[in-house]
Amino acid sequence: MDIFGILISVSLLLFAVIFHEVAHAVVAEWFGDPTARRAGRITANPIPHLDPIGSLLLPIGMALVGSPVWFGWAKPVPINSYFLKNPVRDMMWIALAGPLSNVTLAVLTSAFLRLFLPFFGVFTDLVQVIGTKFILLNLGLAVFNLFPIPPLDGSRIISPFLPVSWQRGLVRLEPYGFLILFVLLYFGFLTGVMNFILVRVVPFFIE
Repeated sequence: MDIFGILISVSLLLFAVIFHEVAHAVVAEWFGDPTARRAGRITANPIPHLDPIGSLLLPIGMALVGSPVWFGWAKPVPINSYFLKNPVRDMMWIALAGPLSNVTLAVLTSAFLRLFLPFFGVFTDLVQVIGTKFILLNLGLAVFNLFPIPPLDGSRIISPFLPVSWQRGLVRLEPYGFLILFVLLYFGFLTGVMNFILVRVVPFFIE
């Protein structure tokens, strides 16, 4: 991948992960928690959202090695459960907002390509490549974040449906969540599952 392709891919991923985090922040505010707004996280400015590893080093590294599966993250938005009337239930909806935001971006991009691609003339191929990549990135982020491993959104989405002892277990597991994820990624489990899902879902968006 050339430098232009890397810049485009990293920019698309940054937009997707920042949109994801802003969605968490907006829904948290709907449920009464102003913490993210007070921290300046309900903004399109990318600077407050950037995580040096998840937003820059990891995506650039995956681009350079030609990784078939991309993922990354922005700084998690601060959530204070003190402001939530029903913390477990409300956290489920706050968590679900992230993956749903990425699915929404994929749907909107797919609709845009279907409706307006013929009007781009000589730029049609470029727009299609960029749009398709953006769809893939967003669907990949949505699927990745739905895995029920803390601190990913999936663990908070399933939490209200688990016994209290299991909920506490997920909380205790959170400090080790990224280690578990990297072990699973090393053995190909997450990438295999994501590829399996994306191969069957993506054609709906881009064909």
